[in-house]
Amino acid sequence: MSQIDNNNDEIVNFLRELIKYPSVTGDEKDIQNFISGWLKGHLGIRVDAWEPDLNELKRHPGYVPVERDYKNRPNVVGLYKGKGSGRSLLLNGHVDVIPAGPTDAWQTDPWGGNIRDGKIFGRGASDMKAGLAAYTMAMNAIIKSGLNLKGDVILEYTVDEELSGNGTLAAITRGYTADAGISGETSTMSVQPACIGRIWYEIQVKGKAAGIQRQWEGVNAIDKGYLVVKAVSDFQEERMRRIKHVLYPNIRETIPCLVGVFQAGSYPSAFPDSCLLKGSMATVPGEDSDSVKKEFADNLRSYTCSDTWLKDHPPLVKYTGYFAEPSEIPVDHEIVKCLRSAYQTALGTQPNISGRTGAADIRFLNKYANTPTVIFGPGPTDQMHATNEYARINDLIAATKVYALTILDWCGIA
Repeated sequence: MSQIDNNNDEIVNFLRELIKYPSVTGDEKDIQNFISGWLKGHLGIRVDAWEPDLNELKRHPGYVPVERDYKNRPNVVGLYKGKGSGRSLLLNGHVDVIPAGPTDAWQTDPWGGNIRDGKIFGRGASDMKAGLAAYTMAMNAIIKSGLNLKGDVILEYTVDEELSGNGTLAAITRGYTADAGISGETSTMSVQPACIGRIWYEIQVKGKAAGIQRQWEGVNAIDKGYLVVKAVSDFQEERMRRIKHVLYPNIRETIPCLVGVFQAGSYPSAFPDSCLLKGSMATVPGEDSDSVKKEFADNLRSYTCSDTWLKDHPPLVKYTGYFAEPSEIPVDHEIVKCLRSAYQTALGTQPNISGRTGAADIRFLNKYANTPTVIFGPGPTDQMHATNEYARINDLIAATKVYALTILDWCGIA
């Protein structure tokens, strides 16, 4: 703890350096080169950097389809070898961020890592470079303190999380597993043994073509599209009344199902005979995604059957784009207990235990890697993808302490 307290500036500056790399999904090479060099130069541990093989990933059941391959987009893994007889721990995070958007909407440079009012600002500050910085600097403090661990520690820095999660999946196919894991995703310092799932969908609504001068002979796809939007809204309300989960007491904010894109027509002076809706819905741990997809399509079909046109021309539902399974580990799992104990020791209070209202790569680690993984990170969840995104310096330092004590307790001191 003294090592961390005496080197706060080093921890803060490391996060600021990460933010300065505009590592938008697809352009992760530069930040990965920086991290790889830093791990070798400062921690003196072995580093494995490789470009995920898209063809290999396509053969895996967890693969999420993407349009771009991984050339010049390496994963980076740092490997600390323990002295033996200790439990291994995997620390997982992603380096890619979403675009910053219009820079004039930001109060600071989105790639500047500027500090103001005890906060570090920039795209990715919360999601999730603060988490990366915290667990990296936790290992830095352990090594600089001269401590040797019994168990191995795997530090993961993956690509393409924002669009697929295939970076973490590629690390699993490369053989990186452990006795337990911690994801540094945004959690606002809560300990989160669960995350929701996310399903993207498209709905094609067809009308009947007609000339603009005799539009009454056609069927307006925009009108029918609004009926479908209402059907989606009703499905959301029905799920919110029915679905329960102990880690998600506020179910309304947990499982939204909405249409986010409404595209119709082709020309201002042409009758709209087609409509495309795009949206997403969330699922909670314990739900089967295929069953929820079927419920959604069945509900849509049942609702629109009352319309004479849609009854004979039903909307076509297609599940495409981002997809993530919900995932959880038991609240009383040993890694959760270890993390809670470290939090209590480091900060003198009990952490909040909750479920993450966002998808996370723990779904791959829990399902395919036999690595039970909990979420804990300093990034504020409400700052994820936000304009003027920030992370609090106090939380960054506190999370570094919690990570350090968790690593020492879980892996053991040689």
